[in-house]
Amino acid sequence: MQAQDIILGYINENEEELSYIAKDIWDHPQVALQEEYAAKLLAEKMQEAGFTITWGAGGMDTAFIAEWGDGAPIIGFLGEYDALPGLSQALASEKSPIDAGGPGHGCGHNLFGTACMASVLALQAAMQRTGAPGVIRFYGCPAEETLVGKTFMARAGVFDDLDAAISWHPGDTNITWNGSSLAMNSFKVNFHGLAAHAGGSPWLGRSALDGVMLMDAGVNYMREHVPPESRIHSVVTSGGQAPNVVPAFAQVWYFARAPRREQVEEIYQWMQDIAKGAALMSGTSHEIEFITGCYDLLPNKALSDLLYAKMAEAGDMTFTERERQFARELQATFPAGSVQHGFDWMKQSTSAELDEAAMDDPLWEAVYPHSPTPPRLGGSTEVADVSWITPTGQITTTCWPLGTPGHSWQTVASSGSSIGAKGMIFAAKAMALAGFDLLTKPEVLAAARADFDAARGDKTYVSPLPPEATPQ
Repeated sequence: MQAQDIILGYINENEEELSYIAKDIWDHPQVALQEEYAAKLLAEKMQEAGFTITWGAGGMDTAFIAEWGDGAPIIGFLGEYDALPGLSQALASEKSPIDAGGPGHGCGHNLFGTACMASVLALQAAMQRTGAPGVIRFYGCPAEETLVGKTFMARAGVFDDLDAAISWHPGDTNITWNGSSLAMNSFKVNFHGLAAHAGGSPWLGRSALDGVMLMDAGVNYMREHVPPESRIHSVVTSGGQAPNVVPAFAQVWYFARAPRREQVEEIYQWMQDIAKGAALMSGTSHEIEFITGCYDLLPNKALSDLLYAKMAEAGDMTFTERERQFARELQATFPAGSVQHGFDWMKQSTSAELDEAAMDDPLWEAVYPHSPTPPRLGGSTEVADVSWITPTGQITTTCWPLGTPGHSWQTVASSGSSIGAKGMIFAAKAMALAGFDLLTKPEVLAAARADFDAARGDKTYVSPLPPEATPQ
């Protein structure tokens, strides 16, 4: 029997169980670094299949590596399973929290980790039947939403011996994700002042909140002089407890993003100087609490082409009219312009010609060729750090209605439905088929390595994390 038949047959035969696992994780959402339920569930399934499980990668209790096989090459699959806070949602087309204020899978990571697990299990079956050499690894990566998991795992060196890595993400279309993303630093600035009675003797105090506000003003003036694609976001996490008390402590939390890692470093250095100036102006002291940082994604043409070909071989994706109706009901709740935005993004991402009439279909079943000049994502991902260590390829598949807002209750609802499950199964098939080619066709792996070397040039991966940083 051909490897393709073994892989597709394994996933088809186990579709019901895989869908159950994804729904079970959806039913038990846990936020970054607290994903005990999902990590244990996935690890136990792979351990039963004979994989060796190693816990605690990167110093995180919910991170693990599942490995099977011998020799070379070594192919890795990056799985995620963390939920987002405040997005609890029932399987319904109107906003209906299960646990008000509780977490929910607003990025579809219940599907994400399960599909990657399915891929390595299907590959194992094919390797056993065909005698294909090599090692396959599933990386259980926690805390993607806080950009912590893979960055700390990368610093620990767990990806260093990989010959290639494969990943995916739930989305609203079937396409290879071959664009880049923004590099980022996440850090908090703590200001310390002196408390005093704001009405009776304010001159005896020094306001830590003044330090925060002065820093934010300085950052706003800086915005004119950074690359236009840069993004700087902030929230004041602590600004005092009462207006009549001069705040002795205040904190602001920043995300600083830019197209290239070195640009983020320059912006971050400037922001540190602004913090010093704000402390001097306000008569306070300050310290910077570095949380995490990540690279810009390094696309790989050879892997993108391989994954596109394997999506075409994975079989048809077909949604029912009932699923389409549910998708239309969800679309009716989207912010104005969401579907148009999704369509416009897709027009930039594919080399295919798209007709506006395609927006009438809420669930896209076709596989689309990727554009040679895709748009850059405005967000960040720590898959990027892996992409600077080893050739890395990604796909996205239809798990949500076209135009679904990211990190939304609508994403949660669709990720827990049969729509999400179908997209997950499709992704698992494509990734496993690509993985078998990487294991058995040296020329495919060589092409991926050549693209990686050309894109990286003379640069090497240096962790953006300071030695003292710990996962949080």
